[in-house]
Amino acid sequence: MSTLTPPSSPSRSAPALPVATPPSVTPTPPAAPVTPTRRPALDWRVRFGILAAIWGFSFLLIKMGTQGYAPFQVTLGRLAFGTTVVAAVLVVKRERLPRGVRTWLHLTVAAFLLNALPFSLFAYSELTIPSTLAGICNATSPLWGMALSLVALSEDRPTRRRVAGLGIGFLGVLTVLGAWQGFSGLDLGGTAMALLASLSYPIGWIYVRRTLAGSGYSNLSLSGAQLLVATVELAVVTPLFTSLPTHFPVVPLLAVVALGALGTGLAFLLQYGLVAEVGPTTAQMVTYFIPVIATAAGVALLGESLSWSTPIGAVIVLAGAALTQSTPRDRSTSRVRDRQRTLRKATPPTPPQP
Repeated sequence: MSTLTPPSSPSRSAPALPVATPPSVTPTPPAAPVTPTRRPALDWRVRFGILAAIWGFSFLLIKMGTQGYAPFQVTLGRLAFGTTVVAAVLVVKRERLPRGVRTWLHLTVAAFLLNALPFSLFAYSELTIPSTLAGICNATSPLWGMALSLVALSEDRPTRRRVAGLGIGFLGVLTVLGAWQGFSGLDLGGTAMALLASLSYPIGWIYVRRTLAGSGYSNLSLSGAQLLVATVELAVVTPLFTSLPTHFPVVPLLAVVALGALGTGLAFLLQYGLVAEVGPTTAQMVTYFIPVIATAAGVALLGESLSWSTPIGAVIVLAGAALTQSTPRDRSTSRVRDRQRTLRKATPPTPPQP
């Protein structure tokens, strides 16, 4: 989620920063250069695998949480526990939250687009669709991001390869949804909410890139503030649409705690470290593992059914997404990518996804 890296465009998405993360995701380098003081105890490949597993299982945790609590309550709990984890790290590192009314107004919009809205939409969607389908819908975030960035960001030029990737990716979406069968047996409302959630991540990322780039604050500070604002937003909305639970089922409650502490809090910190160590290009590859793990978890642990079109369509979606993020090696492209790197150095990351 919570809390995706912009490709030459934007999992989950996506992503905070970017925090969104999943899906879709979803991270970019810190606002200021980071010089590691010591080598991490775990190799980056191990942390990469842990991050992919955390985000992949997030859809299963959302499904489990909604079996005992209302979707808004699941989202509020997720944000509260995620904010607590990031806030603890801010205290340990003695970093302060951003200042200035304008910055906080921009963070309010970013928190809505990158956390409050997509997290809530995924929670509501999983009331009627399998967690496997929600995970695959999250994988469309890079496709939406590329389509939007071609229009909204001047440095992302349309190329035949990117256009082809978009076409292939959305063909994969139609395959997943079984378009040739007239979408029979598919809950259109739940699916639409999951796709809208994945669309929200790149919209939020583009907004952040235009308004908070070069703000002078570290992405850890901005992310903590963003999660805090998103928590406040849900704390205001949730009582209006839900009532206090009369009992607290243990398993769904543990799922919400894990979703927040791991899927939003720890996942962002892992992504933050990966981006600083191996760069955003490698770190964002985690996006391609999320739907695979989400599908495996849903089928193995929740007993969700899986038709042949779902995995085949997911592979097509991921192939299209990968194609939209690849660029030919020529001089003009190199200049564009150099410019993108310069912009990303001053751009807060997107939230963790899903």
